[in-house]
Amino acid sequence: MSSLHEPWLLENGNLKGCSKEIRHGRTAHNMSSSSLRKKSDLTLVSKVRYVMLRQFLTNLQEVILGTKLSVLFPAIPLAIVAECYGFGRPWIFALSLLGLTPLAERVSFLTEQIAYYTGPTVGGLLNATCGNATELIIAIFALSQHKIDVVKYSLLGSVLSNLLLVLGTSLFCGGIANLRREQKYDRRQADVNSLLLLLALLCHSLPLLFRMSGASAALTADPTLQLSRASSIVMLIAYISYLVFQLFTHRQLFEAQEESEDDGDVISEEEPVIGFWSGFVWLVGMTAVISLLSEYVVETIEDASDSWGISVSFISIILLPIVGNAAEHAGAIIFAFKNKLDISLGVALGSATQISMFVVPLCIVVAWIMGIEMDLNFNLLETGSLALSIIAVAFTLQDGTSHYLKGLVLLLLYIVIGACFFVSKTPLSKGINTIVGA
Repeated sequence: MSSLHEPWLLENGNLKGCSKEIRHGRTAHNMSSSSLRKKSDLTLVSKVRYVMLRQFLTNLQEVILGTKLSVLFPAIPLAIVAECYGFGRPWIFALSLLGLTPLAERVSFLTEQIAYYTGPTVGGLLNATCGNATELIIAIFALSQHKIDVVKYSLLGSVLSNLLLVLGTSLFCGGIANLRREQKYDRRQADVNSLLLLLALLCHSLPLLFRMSGASAALTADPTLQLSRASSIVMLIAYISYLVFQLFTHRQLFEAQEESEDDGDVISEEEPVIGFWSGFVWLVGMTAVISLLSEYVVETIEDASDSWGISVSFISIILLPIVGNAAEHAGAIIFAFKNKLDISLGVALGSATQISMFVVPLCIVVAWIMGIEMDLNFNLLETGSLALSIIAVAFTLQDGTSHYLKGLVLLLLYIVIGACFFVSKTPLSKGINTIVGA
């Protein structure tokens, strides 16, 4: 029965002890995703005689069936079949988008499993890298096809959805569920994230202001590009400093609350359920599938826009983040119901900070390496929406307490911004973002 409860012993010998430091080093992102996990029934698998087959089936059941989102996994082969047999492009887009939902949650699960063997610091770095892997992969594929606007829209949408939709829904639902209880959270973590978001906003605003203050677009295009690249390097340096702050010098500010034993809906895993190398192989495989589906999404987004009569900006800014990060969003809301706002804030603000300070500047640098002219000028409407959202969230979180009205206001802000992009029919830029030297 040891193989039933401790499958990692089969491939790693003696497990490195799961110390209290490792157990308490779980991030809010991991804790949020764990709310959608479920315990696997390994009764039938344990009866398999062959050790290798039993271990494979155990890992398969833990990875594929160990989530409440496992019902969405069939969308992955359906998307591949639809692409291979030339089905309607909107169908490929919709199926690929649905298939990305459980994959994003499983990547978080696998990084947490690997962290049990590597320790909290390496695990935190791995989570910081893979936490928004879906957005990064979609952005890179869009860059490779020179769809600069899709990159900007999708990343902007991820930030807005985390700041307004996820945080707003969490505060609203938590306030309704805890009307007679005072909701408090640690302001220090919120202050750090708000400060970094304001830095990201400054780096986004300056290229726009520089372009608007110039005599003509032709004269300011190259200086704006150079300013954006310099700002991206500054943002990456700031993000590295943030990681040092989060993982080394002030780790206690970012550690998620441990689950109590009374919370029956959430699994508080204190030991890994798969081995290190199994987790690594599964993580590589999941990333490969995410890459494939992301390619499908990028290739078919304009066809879906034409078929559904919805602008690409609305699909990229609203639909992509909502569906692609549904697992993470749902987890944050579940913890808000349980009056664990530090975890909900850690998910929403942490993801928004990671995208603003890491994914966006990294895309600028990657585009630079690929010879593609991508800058931080997200246009006036997009940058204005981002600025008002960050300022609204900073004011909302300034006193360390919460109630449902704060969440409702953030949700209404998101609805207004969504309506704005729904009626906006701005076409994708063609021929503006070109290859250097072309």
